[in-house]
Amino acid sequence: STQSTWVKKTRKGAMCGDCGIALPGIKHMDSTGFKNCKKREKTVSRAYGGSRCGTCVRQRIVRAFLIEEQKIVKKVLAEKSKKTKK
Repeated sequence: STQSTWVKKTRKGAMCGDCGIALPGIKHMDSTGFKNCKKREKTVSRAYGGSRCGTCVRQRIVRAFLIEEQKIVKKVLAEKSKKTKK
């Protein structure tokens, strides 16, 4: 019995580095496929395009924003406490 068709292995696809889900919008290819395909097939047009999913990017942006806000609040409170001490 000779083999008449070759069945390709199924590929897992690119995964999000934070939460581990398969990245939507990116085809499931092996390393050779990624090497030979176009750049637009490997990424999505967003910050962290082919690396993180949209939800994780949103979380990162919100976290960074809140940290910056917290720094500003600390600064304002420090100024206030300085004025009350004088």
